[in-house]
Amino acid sequence: MEASRYEKGSMRDYVHDTLKKNIMELKLEPGRFISEKEVVEALQVSRTPVREAFVKLSQEELIETIPQKGSFISLIDMKQVEESRFIREKLEMAIVRQACEILSAEQLLSLQNLVGLQKLCASENNYERLFELDEEFHKLIIIGCGKTRTWTLLQQLNTHYNRIRLLRLAVNYDWANIIVQHEEIIEAIRGNNPDLAEQTMLLHLSQVNFEKEELKEKYPSYFK
Repeated sequence: MEASRYEKGSMRDYVHDTLKKNIMELKLEPGRFISEKEVVEALQVSRTPVREAFVKLSQEELIETIPQKGSFISLIDMKQVEESRFIREKLEMAIVRQACEILSAEQLLSLQNLVGLQKLCASENNYERLFELDEEFHKLIIIGCGKTRTWTLLQQLNTHYNRIRLLRLAVNYDWANIIVQHEEIIEAIRGNNPDLAEQTMLLHLSQVNFEKEELKEKYPSYFK
């Protein structure tokens, strides 16, 4: 991400977006110390937008500042992960039932195209892009059912949940199974089978439950 892509006056957004991307993709590891000086030097920006970005990241619970010690990348909070997963599961199970009646053939084709791109990313071991395409898949279903505000709400709630999803992809936990489940969701919607669509979505979104303990065991320092 380059600063030149941002309009004048949005340097804070550039710093925020760059740091957030690196935190979410675990390039800045949970628990790691981070200083304003370090970011100023790394991104070649002034201290003011860095300080503003730190405030915003703190509000998003991605950076934690401890008095007399400094700022650290927040540890992944499993309580928040579970709450976010629970909310997303209930909402998306209801929405995918509606999708069986609402989504058009063109929207289903768009979903299928996303799955094709996901397969390409899996073959290239590009887990960051695979995550983005996974998000696009769910976004298309939710917004396609007229639930734009629901999608916005989920994005606000999913900070810690998305970090563990990215960690899961980074360690290569059965990408093929995720993609197959997406295909099964499409087929259930295309076949106007809301019960099957709901069941498949539940299985898809609960998968992280089976893997989180293994992730905690493998990366104990990442979790609160």
